[in-house]
Amino acid sequence: MRRRDAIRAGLAAVGVGALGRPAVGETTAFRPRSRLKIAGAKEAVVGPDGETAAVATTDGYATVDLTDPTAPRLLAERRGLLADRETGALDQIYDVKRDGDTLAVVGPANFVAGESTNGVLFVDVSEPADPTHLGFHPTTFPIHNCAFADGHAFLTGNGSAAADGVQRNELVVVAADEQREVGRWSLTRHDDRWGAVQSSFRVLHDVWVRDGLAVLAHWDAGTYLLDVSDPASPTHLGTVPALSPTALVDAGSSEYTASPGNHHYVRTDAENDLLGIGGESWAVSRDGALQGGPSGIELYDISEPTAPERLSEIEPPETADPTFRGTWTTAHNFSFREGTLYSAWYQGGVKRHDISDPTAPRELSWWVAPATTRFWTAAPVAGGSLLASSMGTADGAAGLWTFPAVEGTGGNPAALTAQTTAPGPTTTVDDEGATTAGSGAADESRTASERGTTDENGRRNGATGDSETTGGERRDGGDETETETPGFGAVAALCGVGVAAWLRRRRR
Repeated sequence: MRRRDAIRAGLAAVGVGALGRPAVGETTAFRPRSRLKIAGAKEAVVGPDGETAAVATTDGYATVDLTDPTAPRLLAERRGLLADRETGALDQIYDVKRDGDTLAVVGPANFVAGESTNGVLFVDVSEPADPTHLGFHPTTFPIHNCAFADGHAFLTGNGSAAADGVQRNELVVVAADEQREVGRWSLTRHDDRWGAVQSSFRVLHDVWVRDGLAVLAHWDAGTYLLDVSDPASPTHLGTVPALSPTALVDAGSSEYTASPGNHHYVRTDAENDLLGIGGESWAVSRDGALQGGPSGIELYDISEPTAPERLSEIEPPETADPTFRGTWTTAHNFSFREGTLYSAWYQGGVKRHDISDPTAPRELSWWVAPATTRFWTAAPVAGGSLLASSMGTADGAAGLWTFPAVEGTGGNPAALTAQTTAPGPTTTVDDEGATTAGSGAADESRTASERGTTDENGRRNGATGDSETTGGERRDGGDETETETPGFGAVAALCGVGVAAWLRRRRR
């Protein structure tokens, strides 16, 4: 029986309604097993054997031994990549992806004024303690995210204008063995109505590829499914729409950060039957009231990719301040494995959901510590354990965390709803989707370390700690981070804004 037929049979039996948060198991506390400090940590990907991981470190990459999930071990760090180039080192590395024994390292994640080194670096990680650089493919655009499958890197090609001046926000395909571009696909060529919409509303934020199927997250323009069995000639299969071109032509600047829309991250299960779409949004002030808020993860049946069918949505954690300057609990990156969804929610923590029935996801585990962690990604490792990367905060170092495959809740969930944010700089969004922090009285009251946590592109300034394993489960049964206090800091909240910043100087 195909997934869609099975789902329909289940719906007929149980009915469909609004999904509340499922009850969390209380038999065992869900808490970290270990933490490995890695400065600048962003995306983390697990190798095919499940025993190693690669981590984007903003100014490079690192490899980690996961053989013992209670004690991850740093194997290699490579920073200052391509520093001998006239245009400077490859920087703002927010994403890495692995295909077999080859790692793709991409950057910069955001637009950089003036000259910069843009492109994808291919690295042999068959010996993860001694990675070897294979070659570099330069691009004329920054690369926020990529996919890497079947010997081809699929890049988010935002920033290059066509002859008619329209920003194409293209998917760009590069053959890894030759470091050569072989194909492109453009939303504005697929549907020319999008050419009249400012590029920030249809930015290609993420791409996922498995078994000849590519999935593209185009922010407010929705999600697009492509056949890439011939990487040189991608063809459109189906669409999960968000907002219409007509609705966005005259949209205000706050539309960029506000829901609905905001298709940010996409992933399929092993069978390419189930699609997850994560949104990234915040509440905005309109007519004196807050509207919208953080987005969750929607699940779709794509067993017929030409006709995706929505099944359910996993709601984001609640927060007392859902604005961009508040506490971020919107969805970020996630992974599927064997009926389980592993998800990261920035300061909203990490979760595991049972999605064996994707029409009714059941929350299994949740750990949250908003003062010291901002989780970027969550991925499964051996035995169903969870590996998560945290960007860190002003009060907590960046790095990798591991969690066991047990049910329960841990950390400090109450901090999300009890937390208050002191008045700080105002934030505006210009007509290209770029964020600008204004001045405010509270800005001068913050400590020097808080003021120095980010730059205009969301990068961490300075190291966030040595790469060493710290913590894990204490012998007395406590959690080493349970003493964390609520609070985050307005400027630190800007870390990770990512896609909005590089659009700053772009004009249609």
